[in-house]
Amino acid sequence: MSTRRHFLTMPNMPRRRFLRGLAAGGVLLGMSPWLKPEWARAADTATGSAPVLTGTEFDLTIAETPVNFTGRPRMATTINGSIPGPVLHWRQGDTVTLRVTNRLAVDSSIHWHGILLPYQMDGVPGISYPGIRPGETFTYRFKVAQTGTYWYHSHSGMQEQTGMYGAIIIDPPGKDPIHADREYVVQLSDWTDENPMRVLAKLKTQGDYYNYIQPTVPEFFRDVSAMGVSAAMAKRRMWNQMRMNPTDLADVSAQTYTYLLNGVTPNGNWTGLFRPGEKVRLRLINSGAMSFFDVRIPGLKLTVVQADGQDVDPVTVDELRIGVAETYDVIVTPKDDTYTIFAQSMDRSGFARGTLAVRAGLTAAVPALDKPESLTMGDMMGNMSGGMGGMDHSAHGGMAMDHSQNAMGGGMAMGAGTVRVRHAKTEYGPSVDMRVDTPRTNLDDPGIGLRNNGRRVLTYADLHTTGGPLVRRPAEREIELHLTGNMERYSWSFDGLEFGQSTPVHFRLGEQLRVILVNDTMMTHPMHLHGMWSELESPDGKFQVRKHVISVQPAQRVSFIVPVDAPGRWAWHCHLLLHMDAGMFREVVVS
Repeated sequence: MSTRRHFLTMPNMPRRRFLRGLAAGGVLLGMSPWLKPEWARAADTATGSAPVLTGTEFDLTIAETPVNFTGRPRMATTINGSIPGPVLHWRQGDTVTLRVTNRLAVDSSIHWHGILLPYQMDGVPGISYPGIRPGETFTYRFKVAQTGTYWYHSHSGMQEQTGMYGAIIIDPPGKDPIHADREYVVQLSDWTDENPMRVLAKLKTQGDYYNYIQPTVPEFFRDVSAMGVSAAMAKRRMWNQMRMNPTDLADVSAQTYTYLLNGVTPNGNWTGLFRPGEKVRLRLINSGAMSFFDVRIPGLKLTVVQADGQDVDPVTVDELRIGVAETYDVIVTPKDDTYTIFAQSMDRSGFARGTLAVRAGLTAAVPALDKPESLTMGDMMGNMSGGMGGMDHSAHGGMAMDHSQNAMGGGMAMGAGTVRVRHAKTEYGPSVDMRVDTPRTNLDDPGIGLRNNGRRVLTYADLHTTGGPLVRRPAEREIELHLTGNMERYSWSFDGLEFGQSTPVHFRLGEQLRVILVNDTMMTHPMHLHGMWSELESPDGKFQVRKHVISVQPAQRVSFIVPVDAPGRWAWHCHLLLHMDAGMFREVVVS
């Protein structure tokens, strides 16, 4: 049976159907936004029907378009008038030309996330090009060198948060080795009616502004019952002294966010159709600005076949966590009439959802949100069996060059046990409020909120890229960088240096480079290196999985190999938009 493609469709649904409040939401396609007053324009919308553009020539227009996801009209930043933007369907080996016109009053850009291309086409203002000025058209042109599921988004200001993102599907030139009877893009995102700069200003004033999940008196008494009064008091006192909240799992929550699936709110209920017994491929993309999603379909197993566009040995799970900017392709085989695609935020404050059904209009039960969990001391201090070390909260002044360029020799494998790390002098300053001395190195932890929940949850330890590493020779050099921050100041950085204080990291063209990242913060950071693959290593130094985003958990040390094969200037940053904007960003120069 040939594969039938159903991207972002809502079969048999009237074009202008919408719900007020937590509605279908979206944007009005094919009509000038100035023909109606703003309220009427924003309410009379449709979504879940982004067009699929195929071929080698594409024309994309960036503009403001009215939306209404919450019952209040707002202006969004869109591509060709839809949220998400058009699905771009390419074929490996083709040369694509994309003419992007900016109709905004400010500069804009498009970054082709995870796509291998000349750095001048990467779409990062100030690094790969100046950006696209108002009224101008920039032409991107490059040869498509890969296959799989990817996405694109603005790399200018907060435009990604305001709706500027879309999916990329790249077919192999011949038959796809992954068989499915039909497939759907499932693109997750987060929307706020607030000005994103206002959101950032609130976090700068109070780092847990949007966290309404605070430690409670009943939780204290449960600690008393489990560990005794003295230990419970010491635990609470410790958190207070660190000025940290063990429930601070996400900087931005459903207090301001509405979570979307293919541009549709939970009540809008995006629907994809199937025939019982078919193999359905779901191309999961996390286009959220700040939100990790835990995805499951009650009643169905998920067989993971791709991670970040790369084929992996199939692994079957009940649930997976998809970090910001990651993609996973999964195969499901539905047999009943309806199933709910359930994607709850990591902090359990809200969810996105859609439906798989045999016909339009059906719904399945929507699970209750899981109870939020608190960070453990292992999340804060890493490997506590290492004796002395753990976590350092001392405050020291002084600034110096970071240690990212120190060559330390190749062939150093990370042990699964205790690893002690060193900290750059630049970490002892006002931009850093904690340092982890003995981070953990395991990859088999699904993360806070997913441990021992009774479901089989995907971890990085389960992922093995088909075919092995790109280059089969040992690393010739390694560098180490620490992911650092100060929650009270809402400052994020590498080695205690925000982007404006940093110097470029230098890679040598043709080298096999080992990169070590140590997370000295209490938050998970999805780290994205532009232009080159990151080949994650297991704790004993063996090749694990090829990715373009690696989510580094709190108090964790990860190691990956970069086959340095792309000359030029590249971005390297946390893909949490506000973390990147607040300083967790570096430039990489390959020469």
